[in-house]
Amino acid sequence: MADIKELRKRMEGALASLKAEFSGLRTGRANAQLVEPIDVDAYGSKMPMTQVGTITVPEPRMITINVWDKSLVGAVEKAIREAGIGVNPVVDGQNVRIPIPPLTEERRKELAKVAAKYAEQAKVAIRNVRREGMEAVKSAEGGEDQQKKLSEEVQKLTDEMVKKVDDAYETKEAEIMQV
Repeated sequence: MADIKELRKRMEGALASLKAEFSGLRTGRANAQLVEPIDVDAYGSKMPMTQVGTITVPEPRMITINVWDKSLVGAVEKAIREAGIGVNPVVDGQNVRIPIPPLTEERRKELAKVAAKYAEQAKVAIRNVRREGMEAVKSAEGGEDQQKKLSEEVQKLTDEMVKKVDDAYETKEAEIMQV
């Protein structure tokens, strides 16, 4: 029997994954999530940025990282430079300041295409969950009426989730293209 709650949970997981991907896409504004996933070589191993300093966004075009251990300031700066996010960190004592330059029109279009690709991947994941749900409905016990009702519910859930993906993409695209 197809469990609609389980299907919803899996589809929402795809949506949550999409939102996490979107948060890593750079827009013209500073966002702490831009540097949070970066790993820093610290104490002989890789550590997330959040475990070596405090990340703040004091103004719309600036991210600052207050590095707790002064000996790691260079490693933090190096990790940011090598992350390929298109920013130049500036060391200021125990702080690393990251000015966020405005995006060029060409870069905005590239980022919008990347966002579209992420949205499409989320839709594919949702459709895969739908396909599995429909297979479960076909193999479920019960009459044709019951199977028809369940398959309509699965389709309705799929349409709802795909619309949420489209809405999230439109919001992100508008955010990226905003000058």
